[in-house]
Amino acid sequence: MKPRHKKLAREQLDATLKRLKPLKTLFPPGKGWIRAIRDALGMTGEQLGIRLNVNKQRISRIQQDEKLGKVKLETLRNVADAMDCVFVYGFIPRDSLEQTVRKQARLVAEKRMGKSNQMMRLEKQELGEKEKVEVVEDIVEDIVNEMPKSLWDVR
Repeated sequence: MKPRHKKLAREQLDATLKRLKPLKTLFPPGKGWIRAIRDALGMTGEQLGIRLNVNKQRISRIQQDEKLGKVKLETLRNVADAMDCVFVYGFIPRDSLEQTVRKQARLVAEKRMGKSNQMMRLEKQELGEKEKVEVVEDIVEDIVNEMPKSLWDVR
């Protein structure tokens, strides 16, 4: 994908994901979503098991696996359907995707700048703080615009 297409894809996804931002503060109930919804519906584990064609011990195991984060997505979809729910799965970025890319680009730029500055220091041509900031900003813009494959190689 070309860099300009990547930027457009980020912008479109950011717009979509912005609506999900309030969900970042949503945490599953202590007993897990399956058990909480099943209880609220007044459905026993045995009744849910019948709807899924499994025994109630399997329902207990599914509920335990959900709490431990070990349940399969396919199982969650099936359980949700059996309780007349819609299973939703997704990722919500901590920041916008654009900010995430810029943050990574800044890491790369600062690393590059550190190497260059060390060589310039040895040659007694070191930049001042204001100049360093400007150069880093320019490098960040170049990286974001070019979107090199190596962007995510730096940690």
